[in-house]
Amino acid sequence: MSEPRVSRRPALLLLLVVLLALECAALAALACYLVVELLIARPDSVATAIALLLLDLLAAIWVGTMAVHTLRGRSWIRGGAITWQILQIAVGIGSFQAPFSRPDIAWLLILPAAAVIILLFTPTVIAATRRRDELPEA
Repeated sequence: MSEPRVSRRPALLLLLVVLLALECAALAALACYLVVELLIARPDSVATAIALLLLDLLAAIWVGTMAVHTLRGRSWIRGGAITWQILQIAVGIGSFQAPFSRPDIAWLLILPAAAVIILLFTPTVIAATRRRDELPEA
């Protein structure tokens, strides 16, 4: 009988990957919504609508890249992930203060971003991401 395989990745690292992947999925869903809106509704500015769609797609690719490389244990993801989380928190705070405020959306943006920032600085995640970058290429 063989022993079951034990994952070498810490649970907090996997939780971080899941949160980043969910953020990427939300951005991809938003991109789909923006495409449908661009095709169905008449925007006030087509150029602005297309620019917003492209920015959303770039953000989805960026967060997806962070998720994949977090799973691979790369240390350089921390800067990009923290930058995205700070931007997400800023949008969340703006959602509280806007003329058409949406506290529900604000909390959906702020809580995962805060969780990701906390996870990025846990000792097990730092150790898991530092170790793979320091190993020499074979």
